[in-house]
Amino acid sequence: MPDRNKPHRTLPKRASAKSPRAVQEAAEQSPRRGERIAKLMARAGLCSRREAETWIAAGRVAVNGHVLASPALNVTPEDKVVVDGKALEAPERTRLFLFNKPAGLVTTERDPEARPTVFGYVAERFPDLPRLISIGRLDITTEGLLLLTNDGGLARVLELPATGWVRRYRVRANGTTDEAALGQLRRGATVEGVKYAPAEVTLDRVQGANVWLTLGLREGKNREVKRLLEHIGLQVNRLIRLSFGPFQLGHLADGDVEEVNTRVLRDQLGPTLAAAAGASFSRPTRPEMQREMNTHDGLGDRKRKHVRTLRAERENQSEEAPRRRVLRSATEDRHGREIAVERVVPSRPPRAPAQASRNARRFGAERQGGPRPATGNTAHRAGKRPAGKAPRPKR
Repeated sequence: MPDRNKPHRTLPKRASAKSPRAVQEAAEQSPRRGERIAKLMARAGLCSRREAETWIAAGRVAVNGHVLASPALNVTPEDKVVVDGKALEAPERTRLFLFNKPAGLVTTERDPEARPTVFGYVAERFPDLPRLISIGRLDITTEGLLLLTNDGGLARVLELPATGWVRRYRVRANGTTDEAALGQLRRGATVEGVKYAPAEVTLDRVQGANVWLTLGLREGKNREVKRLLEHIGLQVNRLIRLSFGPFQLGHLADGDVEEVNTRVLRDQLGPTLAAAAGASFSRPTRPEMQREMNTHDGLGDRKRKHVRTLRAERENQSEEAPRRRVLRSATEDRHGREIAVERVVPSRPPRAPAQASRNARRFGAERQGGPRPATGNTAHRAGKRPAGKAPRPKR
């Protein structure tokens, strides 16, 4: 009889039941974990994550030839993703834009009341920009700084209260207030059962029946400014957002859009926030990829040569080939900061040897040890007058 205490080698091991959370954690620890298909579609600029889930449920997305029925799938760069019969384009690098929102625009993709939206306004006036999503929202009557990005991961991270970035507002409100009432907001208040964190409040000036205030908030809850001021008896009639974290509205004109420099964005985010958002600053933008496709055979194979590489090529090239030189200069970015640049340009071909000048003949004779040719000045100092000149008359 077989020994029941010993495991039977021919029987397969029974699979242990794992919770969905354990399965997800195991997938995240795998080197081929990739990223969620909905997130990849959002990064590629096709749609939002919620819209991507709707597209997947409608059977519009296929991975490696298999139509997806659920968005619960991680894909890697090796997987082939097809949306509506077209291959999914590679996502561009993380970009951030400052938008001075005018009053009267709704911060939404589609408005059921057919009111003008932020994204329709931006797409109409700036058609070259990629598909953008907003970082937070502003009410239809609120003006000022609204951050737009092409990266859903960045938007999600910067919206979190745990990030701790201060949103600063300039407020005009009807009514009267004093330091005692403002002290309630500085200590934190509870309005209709909702607890609000302490706010930075400054009374700037009184203008007739209105007061001007500056508020700094870190949470960004829905209609937070208006509810806090209504709690102390003030009615907001104008609200302007001045800054969002380190990014300022500054002198940006009403309705204009300005892109944040990639280096500045990377420095302001820091490694912690950049890693949490999954931001990428090395990939090219969509226009850059398009230019690369129009001028070269492949993507990513052609890179800009470093100046050291160009110098090495210059040293190794033949004498007959045209030489290249590096020009060093300084320029300014859009904010007036000086940036050192190096520009490599082809130099002029070597000139043909010309006839030696008088000085060249003189110094060449001295180097060879021969007598120095006499010139007009040396002949005059030796007591001889140059030929062709008459002596001066004595007085």
